[in-house]
Amino acid sequence: MKLEHFALNVAKPLAMASWYVEHLGLRVVRQMKEAPYTTFLADSSGRIMIEIYLNPANEVPAYREMNPLLVHLAFVSENPAEDSRRLQEAGAIQVTEQQLEDGSHLVMLRDPWGLALQLCKRGSPMLSEKEL
Repeated sequence: MKLEHFALNVAKPLAMASWYVEHLGLRVVRQMKEAPYTTFLADSSGRIMIEIYLNPANEVPAYREMNPLLVHLAFVSENPAEDSRRLQEAGAIQVTEQQLEDGSHLVMLRDPWGLALQLCKRGSPMLSEKEL
């Protein structure tokens, strides 16, 4: 089986989608302009999507209060320091930065709505180009 998408109930899905498109390079695959504002966003590979929506059937988690290790979206970055700086200029907040012994460089941020984002430059790729 292949993963199709990961879904998140968020407070401002339309604003969040616009920010993710503009600053993270995602693209809108499908979007509802009316409640629950379901939006599917694909990464540059066109193989991985996230779904964001505001569904009142359940609460929006307090992402800003969650430890980033509980839930975060991880993005491949060729230059995590530069991407972190750029995203902070766009309203993100840096939480941590790590240089691991294997050569990996990881930066954890929070988007303007508090959801944790991780920028990953792995010392050794975890997936082959074929799998991406």
